Amino acid sequence: MPKHNNIIPNAHFRKDWQRRVKTWFDQPARKKRRRIARQLKAKAIAPRPVSGPLRPVVRGQTAKYNMKVRLGRGFSLTELKEAGINKKEAPTIGISVDHRRKNRSVETLQENVQRLKAYKAKLIIFPRRTGKPKKGDSAEADLKQATQLTGPLMPIKRVGIKAASRAISAEERKESVYAKLRKARSDARLVGIRKKRAAEKEAKEKA
Repeated sequence: MPKHNNIIPNAHFRKDWQRRVKTWFDQPARKKRRRIARQLKAKAIAPRPVSGPLRPVVRGQTAKYNMKVRLGRGFSLTELKEAGINKKEAPTIGISVDHRRKNRSVETLQENVQRLKAYKAKLIIFPRRTGKPKKGDSAEADLKQATQLTGPLMPIKRVGIKAASRAISAEERKESVYAKLRKARSDARLVGIRKKRAAEKEAKEKA
């Protein structure tokens, strides 16, 4: 028996664990089902792109993620206006719209406006009724050449800025970065006491 006020040994060795084991033998069937669902969806939305409507390039929220670029929910009304696209017409030609989004920087605004203009230049608009084209619909020759886009629609081109390697100079070898950091840290820590001492010294000199 254990000593002192401890738990009484109560080991469960007869749990019949075989009944509680979870198995999944439908993984290959699920894979096939998902593939067939993707094919049916692509067929249903043809000749529109498989990946869905065009989305803007945005930056992640907060200081932790704002260096990362990703696809957003929809284009802002300002971006659509700058690109010359009507906000009511945009969803009908495969452009997602987010009326709540605001443009905080000129760079993002210009980037997304160029994205919209590039998309519009490549866009092929089919008439609602076959053989009865209206103003704004594409030409018959373009309609014959049209194919459904299967990959991602205008993916983000991530450009990595790599610094060129170089030899360390003699001046850099003489300096100690560690010592600089330690001095900067101590200066920041002692700024209050130094200010107090300077004020006391000045008061003593005046007296």
